[in-house]
This record gives sequence, C-alpha cells and structure tokens, in this order.
Amino acid sequence: MRLKDKVAIVTGASSGMGASTAKIFAAEGAKVLCADVNDTDGEAVVGIITQAGGSARYQHLDVSDVEQWQAAVDAVIAAWGTVDVLINNAGVAGSDPDRLSLAVWEQQMSINARGVFLGMRAVIPVMQKAKRGSIVNTSSISGIVGQVFVHPGYNAAKGAVRAMTKAAAVQYARDNIRVNSVHPGMLPPMRTSKMSADPAVRAKAIAAVPMKREGRVEEVAYANLFLASDEASYITGIELPVDGGYLAQ
Repeated sequence: MRLKDKVAIVTGASSGMGASTAKIFAAEGAKVLCADVNDTDGEAVVGIITQAGGSARYQHLDVSDVEQWQAAVDAVIAAWGTVDVLINNAGVAGSDPDRLSLAVWEQQMSINARGVFLGMRAVIPVMQKAKRGSIVNTSSISGIVGQVFVHPGYNAAKGAVRAMTKAAAVQYARDNIRVNSVHPGMLPPMRTSKMSADPAVRAKAIAAVPMKREGRVEEVAYANLFLASDEASYITGIELPVDGGYLAQ
C-alpha cells in the first residue's frame, strides 16, 4: 500500500476530484479526513470508504474560515495523532459569464486562494514537529494560461496557488515538507460550473486538447497519490499538469 498508516486531510471531498482522491487514498492505506461544506455527500463518501474496509472521518470545513481549519486539524490530531498529507482541493469553478463581477472575484480569491493558504498555515506547524509532510495544492491550467470563458478571478486565484506552492516548497524543504501543485485541465463539470457546463463551450474546449477528450477525476486523484506518497520523496515545488497535453502546445 502506497500510503500505509499515513494520515491525510482531503478538502472538497464530497464530490469530483476530492471524493476520488479520498477513496483512492483510503484504499492505499491512509486514514482520511474528508472535509467539505456539503455534509450529506461528504458523509456518503466516508460511508463508501468505511464499507470498503478503509478508515475515514467527515469534518465540515469552509476552507476560507480560520477557526474551522483549526477545528479540522484538532479533530485529526485527536483521532490519529498527526497530519502527514494535505490535499488542498476545495474550490469553486471559474467559468462565469459576468467576467467583470466583483462578487465573483472576491469569491474566487476567498475560496480558491485564501482557502489554500489557510490549509497550509494550519498543517505546516504539525508537519514541522513531525519533520515530514506532503502538501498537494490543486491549481489549474488556468493558473498558467488564460481562457476566453474563465473569470479573471479564477485565473488570479489559481495563479496564486501556483506561486504559493513554490514559495512554501522552498521555505519548508528544510523541514522535509514537500509542497507541489497539480494543474487539471478540462474535467467533467463541477457542481458550481456555469459556462463550462454548456455543451457548445465544452466541445470547443475539448477540441483544443491534444488527446481530444476530457479528463477523469481519477486521473487527477492518481497524480495526487503519487505526489503524496514516498515515491515522490525528492520532488517538491513542481507543477504537474493533468491536462491531456493542453499546456504542451
């Protein structure tokens, strides 16, 4: 098992990439705290994991809230004693038709950027004490390039995740804490998707992908698994695209 006896926090674990990551991590031997604001679906993911023989707990977590982050870390420590892995996955989609909306900008920065920083801020002291840890931050191809149908706040937030990841990788490498980012491309629509859920928009976006298909959430989850595992013990500060070749063009 690639994560045997590791303790992981996975945010945005009620659906999509987060749910897939939580299930795969548990199957690989990790104890997983599944965190989300969607309690019903999050509890359902925990049920699937435990019924399959895995170890998981659910925690309500608004990633933009400092106190809720502390409560989540406290719950993990109380249950399992440490935090080995953080998958900073929670986020909201950015394909809003009103690309000058200040409300969308503020939402993007609060959840997709601030939420990632607060997650690192909450777990790094625990990892420093243990002298080990792996953090994987979910950015996006939108953190590297612009797209016509994406609100600039999404690009800005995901670009901030990319930069934060590199800063933290350099600053905490001496503590044996690895920090990397994954950059998914076109995936199935999220619960919060707007324009990117439109079939015409999706068809154009997929046509621009060299592999000519959308990705699967499991493909991102397995990238998270590799970066979280000891197989990646000398890898930190990288940005790993999971995008069917989009960024290679």
